[in-house]
Amino acid sequence: MKRMRHYLKLLTQNQQGQTRKLCRCFYQGTQLSPNNDDSVDDLSMVSSRIRLRDGRHLAYVERGVPIDKATFKIIIVHGFGSSKEMNFLAPQELIDELGIYLLQYDRAGYGESDPNPKRSLKSEALDIQELADQLQIGAHFYVIGVSMGSYATWSCLKYLPHRLAGLALIAPVINYRWPSLPGSLIKDDFRRRFIKWALWLANHCPKLLHWWVTQKWLPSNAVIEKNPTLFNKNDIDILKTIPGFPMFSKDRLREQVVFDTLLHDWKVAFGKWEFDPMKLNNPFPNKQSSFHIWQGYEDKVVPSEIQRFVSGKLPWIQYHEVPDGGHLIVYYKGLCEAILKALLLGQENHAYKPKSSLLFKDECYQETI
Repeated sequence: MKRMRHYLKLLTQNQQGQTRKLCRCFYQGTQLSPNNDDSVDDLSMVSSRIRLRDGRHLAYVERGVPIDKATFKIIIVHGFGSSKEMNFLAPQELIDELGIYLLQYDRAGYGESDPNPKRSLKSEALDIQELADQLQIGAHFYVIGVSMGSYATWSCLKYLPHRLAGLALIAPVINYRWPSLPGSLIKDDFRRRFIKWALWLANHCPKLLHWWVTQKWLPSNAVIEKNPTLFNKNDIDILKTIPGFPMFSKDRLREQVVFDTLLHDWKVAFGKWEFDPMKLNNPFPNKQSSFHIWQGYEDKVVPSEIQRFVSGKLPWIQYHEVPDGGHLIVYYKGLCEAILKALLLGQENHAYKPKSSLLFKDECYQETI
């Protein structure tokens, strides 16, 4: 009880609001594109679904050219609090020209997909594999993970390397418990402390956490979205045009199934992993395909310094950086086009090539590993 009171005291101080803001920021980084059509976020719609081996259902939507005419087949993995309805802003002309088939699905518990009480890193990857098999996508396919959806994408690299044609991570979150992250790089990062506190509550006091996130005295979305400590100028401009986020309203969070989905997703993403991403082997040794990370230099949710470190530890990753980009780079004009051209055609857009002065110098942290 003494320990719990200590954490409660911490959470009622100034850091309290920032933990919640960080959660919302992960969510907002994977949400719908700017539009005036509120119907796209209507989760009551009935979509196509498959039945998995364990009896659960996964809902999905298909975009682009018909699968039997597609040259490139891509599965897009949404992030925290999002759904298959997130709009990946790929130009239709490019989709038609290259013959791209896009498959977006609700991860377990989201949208119209059934919850998975046994959610894990491996189950996320196996859901993707079974979805691909049942829809007969083929032996190899591309995967794009957005924000928190990146942990499912890392899992594909671990458990499904033989199925991958290529990978791309957009503003991927960092798990501060990865063994290869040096203490000198992360020890003073406030995000690490917030995630640690939230994870402790999720594991030991989920009812208390549920009560806390539904209190009326917490700041509104409108206040949070204008906070420059978590969003850069471009992000704030984007947030002015994005529709509301119903899954994070207090009414929705009071629904146990919604809260449990977010809770379990958080625990898997930031809990202890059974593998260290920076110890993975290159699944494309002959350069027959590629793995890309896209990061905003001004991202205030995931520091670009840490992202550069991860890429530096895996030199076969192609690292791209948006100079004035925040966490919501997936919405930036022209970025999705650049992502597809790099992933599918190997075309580098020099506007997103990090300056040599910004690249991570691995030797600076060797003594702490």
